[in-house]
Amino acid sequence: MKILIVNAGSSSLKYQLVNMDTEETLAKGLIERIGIEGSKLTQKVNGEKHIVEAPMNDHVAATKYMIEALTDGQHGVVTSMDEIGAVGHRVVQGGEHFTTSVVIDDEVMKAIEENAPLAPLHNPPNLMGIKACKQIMPNTPMVAVFDTSFHQTMPPEAFLYGVPLDYYRRLRVRRYGFHGTSHRYVSQRAAAMLGKPLEELRLITCHLGNGSSMAAIDHGKSVDTSMGMTPLEGVIMGTRSGNVDPAVLQFIMNSEHLSVDEMLDILNKKSGFLGISGVSSDMRDVEEAAEQGNKDAQISIDMLYRGIKKYIGAYAAIMGGVDAIVFTAGIGENSKELREAVMTNMEFLGASIDTEKNNVRGKETDISAPGSKVKVLIIPTDEEIVIARDTLELVGNKA
Repeated sequence: MKILIVNAGSSSLKYQLVNMDTEETLAKGLIERIGIEGSKLTQKVNGEKHIVEAPMNDHVAATKYMIEALTDGQHGVVTSMDEIGAVGHRVVQGGEHFTTSVVIDDEVMKAIEENAPLAPLHNPPNLMGIKACKQIMPNTPMVAVFDTSFHQTMPPEAFLYGVPLDYYRRLRVRRYGFHGTSHRYVSQRAAAMLGKPLEELRLITCHLGNGSSMAAIDHGKSVDTSMGMTPLEGVIMGTRSGNVDPAVLQFIMNSEHLSVDEMLDILNKKSGFLGISGVSSDMRDVEEAAEQGNKDAQISIDMLYRGIKKYIGAYAAIMGGVDAIVFTAGIGENSKELREAVMTNMEFLGASIDTEKNNVRGKETDISAPGSKVKVLIIPTDEEIVIARDTLELVGNKA
């Protein structure tokens, strides 16, 4: 069976077409800088790149370009979307509706839409991608794989907030966590690299991209994570603020005469790297500005470094130690500067890196220094294969 995997991020859309008989990737694509100047689609087939540069103002436009690329007579891999047996969609927020992956029907789509306020940058584009695919492939089964499901193992002391418990019982106000497919995949790969059962390891996984989250994975289970009820909490991100004292919001709103929705729009779309640096939401642009002497850009980068360090220390304390620290996703896999800065002065934890080993991009590597008690790993994430496997498990026998 050929399965199309659609993985929409806040400013990107990754996709893969996989032959699940062999788990071979037939085509792989990345649409980046959605909603930002310089939008681009890059599709790889048999090592050859097909690039389309065009304005893509939203995820609907990006999805259309993805479908055109897959069916392109010269560069595509299928003559029509009818050749695809199923589509697996990454959906960010499942709330407490879903603790596992599910086949998409009208009820599921309604629930995804209802959970949109909890993930305003993600669930709407996720839903647009589903609707676009359904229009073109109305008879093709589709599966939703939720970022939140992996973190359902967190105990109440990790997922509850210090507000009246009635808000959780009535409104389900709680920490949900995100990037679950990524944390799940890299933790399994880390165990394989270390040659130990996942159930014997204490891991801290750092998914660092335009959206970033950290997770404490204790003996195979997520016991804490940095993102909260929405993907807004945690470290500073591309356009998201990360942790903020709630009283700051009241002060800004009263001073600037802002509504709640306007304040949330600022926190989600105008903060983070973009808000601090004044340059861009893209880490590459911010790093370039910092190299040219932009102090605000450097401060935004340093805020990210500091935030990651704080979570590593906290999660090691919660688990009573750590066996490996994993860096993954766009920034985590590719920025040697970030990894070096984060791991500086971590010797007290028994963790240090080899700078020569760290001089690598996007490659599964152990960058630990000789004698480092805690292993430090780079593991390129593969959320798509997790989604593909879940999709096959749910629809394979019906196709």
